[in-house]
Amino acid sequence: MEIFGVPLQALMGQLLLGLVNGSFYAMLSLGLAVIFGLLNVINFAHGALYMVGAFVAYIGVSFFGLNYWMMLLIAPLVVGVFGVLVEQSMLRRLYKLDHLYGLLLTFGITLLLEGVFRSFFGVSGQTLDVPEGLQGATDLGFMILPNYRAWVVFLSLAVCLATWVVIEKTRLGAYLRAGTENPKLVEAFGINVPRMVTLTYGFGVALAGLAGVLAAPVINVTPLMGSNLIIVVFAVVVIGGMGSILGSIVTGLGLGVIEGLTRVYYPEGSEVVVFVVMVIVLLLRPNGLFGKEK
Repeated sequence: MEIFGVPLQALMGQLLLGLVNGSFYAMLSLGLAVIFGLLNVINFAHGALYMVGAFVAYIGVSFFGLNYWMMLLIAPLVVGVFGVLVEQSMLRRLYKLDHLYGLLLTFGITLLLEGVFRSFFGVSGQTLDVPEGLQGATDLGFMILPNYRAWVVFLSLAVCLATWVVIEKTRLGAYLRAGTENPKLVEAFGINVPRMVTLTYGFGVALAGLAGVLAAPVINVTPLMGSNLIIVVFAVVVIGGMGSILGSIVTGLGLGVIEGLTRVYYPEGSEVVVFVVMVIVLLLRPNGLFGKEK
């Protein structure tokens, strides 16, 4: 069976690949949206922390004999703790200044992290094996579904939806949103706003670390893997609407699928299709698809 001249199995394979990429876009842009929406910081170091999460998983498995499932918990925790230290020691001093200062600081952190990992591991890339329980593939009839890629999509969706529910539908999320708009009023109710901000930043970067662990068995783990992705992720955030949690999730997944379809029907345009969509959206809706009108 063919659809517009492309065999169904090939089309579904590319759609799955696009959905996997979209899952990474969604998780990374979600972390960026949480940090910007609640802390008002443009975290350019997000891609580097995604890389750190992948390397922590690689080091844990290759040098300490830990398994993939343990690293799914340990790597995001390590990245999150690092993020807390960065927020307390550096970022906290910049909250009342222009966004540019936070952007420059996090860009400097990116260069530092990439340089450190390049000096230890080089630029050729490391590989992490797919965990034993997720090896192989399932025959669905119309396509062969790699088990690990299905796991990536499932876990990414679960984490993204859980984050959205917590921030938008719970009392904790209400405290977080209120703390960014009127911190003195929230502190009057006995809530430690600075600690809440710190933990929010730690959680946002921990999402990047988790995405890095998920990506490690799929792509080569290199010091520049975050730099190759962060520009696309920023485009996703802009399209969805800066600070929009739901916008980041929906747009990340949707653009991944669009990218996969473009690889099938117009491969030359697959590298730029995200930016073409961004230009069109900004012309028609400058605040993004899910952004609030000012």
